[in-house]
Amino acid sequence: MKAETQHHVDKIKQSLALLRRHLDWDVANDRLAELNALSEDPELWNDPANAQKLMQERQKLDQAITLCKDVEQDLNDNVELIEMGETEGDDEVVAEAEQAIEALTEKAGEMEFQTLLSGEADSFDTYVEIHSGAGGTESQDWASMLLRMYTRWAEQHGHKVEMIEYHAGEEAGIKSATILVKGENAYGWLKTESGVHRLVRISPYDSNARRHTSFASVWVYPVVDDNFEVEINESDLRVDTYRASGAGGQHVNTTDSAIRITHIPTNIVVQCQNDRSQHKNRATAMNMLKARLYEAELQRREEEANAEHASKTEIGWGHQLRSYVLQPYQMVKDLRTGVESGQPDKVLDGDLDQFLTAALAARVHGTTAEVEDID
Repeated sequence: MKAETQHHVDKIKQSLALLRRHLDWDVANDRLAELNALSEDPELWNDPANAQKLMQERQKLDQAITLCKDVEQDLNDNVELIEMGETEGDDEVVAEAEQAIEALTEKAGEMEFQTLLSGEADSFDTYVEIHSGAGGTESQDWASMLLRMYTRWAEQHGHKVEMIEYHAGEEAGIKSATILVKGENAYGWLKTESGVHRLVRISPYDSNARRHTSFASVWVYPVVDDNFEVEINESDLRVDTYRASGAGGQHVNTTDSAIRITHIPTNIVVQCQNDRSQHKNRATAMNMLKARLYEAELQRREEEANAEHASKTEIGWGHQLRSYVLQPYQMVKDLRTGVESGQPDKVLDGDLDQFLTAALAARVHGTTAEVEDID
């Protein structure tokens, strides 16, 4: 078998393994058998709403399982044809089977893409919250570079971006900022970006032109609608008001209209200053708090479902996600997947898809690479 064809075969098998793991293959087949039995029960439709829900679950599960089986069968059939054609010297049979496998690779890729973005909240809009680390102006400038990077990525994918909170640094950059990214699968694509991002460069703020290392944290959480219910006790909240700051326009205020809400039990803090009305800012901040609590619940469920990988999927300030080196050489390296780029300028201009796709695949697989950081 040609090396190129073998590559296609390996890629299809990888996609199949991803789908099987995502479905939890044995559990999915048992559940489908259970749903098939329930669908034959004449009393099922005594409760039409529940019946419809069960039938939708059955159809979705049946389609996924059938697709996986069909792709696997097509792959095996064409591999056998290639082996037979090579044994008998029938180049025409080999060529047709190779073309079929190449077409099957595209189908498997689409299947994998749908699997990567099939989470409960993946289709939602998302908040992206950025905080500078210790280091003053250096880290604040780095945080502003990350803010631009995610804004550019969103714009390149046709998403809309709204500034929710912007806290400027004293000399340059930002202390913190929160943007709202609106678009199809916005949360699904960006959810793996939560963590610590590290920059190494010759500082433009150091007169001695020394190399500096800066850190900033990113937190991504989905926008939830009014139908999402979460119990929040007012006694668990600390609400602070402050004067909005920013680069101008609606982000500059002469009154204390900006809102900061701290959820004391979880120590989650959200901020909003995008409106001149304190009342509207408080309403937006409460929605952000609900979203953060929802995202925490999604994390809890994922850790329970992947208990053996829990230590690998935890995300926080202590978890370094990616390093961006601008001097003395140029390299961006993801420390979870090992994906690298020698063009940091493009990455910082929003070219993130290779990193996002690899991180999503690793998350679905429940695996991470053992990758050393770069200096």
